[in-house]
Amino acid sequence: MKAIFNKELQSFFSNPVGYLIIASFLVINALLLWVFKGYSNIIYTGFANINAFFNNSSWIFAFLIPAITMKSFADEFSNGTIEILKTLPISNFKIIMGKFLGYLTILIIALLPTLLFVYSTYQLGNPLGNIDLGSTFTSYIGLILLASSYISIGLFSSIYTKNNITAFILSLLINVVLYFVFSALENLSETSNFGWNTFGIPQHFESLTRGVIDLTDVFYFLSITFLFLGLTKLQLDHD
Repeated sequence: MKAIFNKELQSFFSNPVGYLIIASFLVINALLLWVFKGYSNIIYTGFANINAFFNNSSWIFAFLIPAITMKSFADEFSNGTIEILKTLPISNFKIIMGKFLGYLTILIIALLPTLLFVYSTYQLGNPLGNIDLGSTFTSYIGLILLASSYISIGLFSSIYTKNNITAFILSLLINVVLYFVFSALENLSETSNFGWNTFGIPQHFESLTRGVIDLTDVFYFLSITFLFLGLTKLQLDHD
C-alpha cells in the first residue's frame, strides 16, 4: 500500500499540471477573499471572518477533485498497468486505500498554504486575534471529510468508466447532486417534512463550520466515503 501511496504522490507532483491545480485553488480563493468585491471579501465586508473561504472551497472541491482523481484508475486501464497492480502481493483493498490516501494527502498539502489566510484574518481582527479559532479548526476538519467523500466518488467514477473525461463528468455529476440537488428539492418542497437537506452536503458541512463536531455530520461524510470505496472495490474485483 505504501508503494501505491508514494506512486500517486510522485505522479502528481512530477507533473506541472499538479502544481497548476493547487495554484489555481489558492489563487481563486485569494481573489475571492481579498480582491473581488462581494460577501467573500474580508476587506470589503469589514469583518475578520474566514467562513467565506470554507464555503467557497466546499464547492470548488466539487469541481477540482474530479479533475485530480479522474486518472486514478482510468490511466491504469489505458496503459495496461492494472494487471501489474493486481498481480502485486497486496489486496485490491490496499490498492484502493493507497490511491485514496495519496489523493487525500495531496488535498491536505493544498490546504496548508491557506493557513496564511487564517493568519492574515487573525492580524486584521479588532482587537487583534478577534477570530473564532474553534470554528476555524472544525471547518478544516469539515473540508478534509468533504475531500474524502469527493475522492472516493472520483475513484469509483474512474474505475467504473475507465475513461478520463467520462470519469470527470460522472464524478462531477454525483458531486453536484449531493451538493446542490437535495437543497433544491428542499426549497421546492417547503410544505414537506421529508427533510431532503439531510441527504445533501451543505447542511452537514455548514454544521461543522459552526465550531461543534457533531457525530451525525462526521458519520454522513464517512458513510459516503466508505460507500464509494466499497463500490470501487467491487468493481476492481470484477475487472
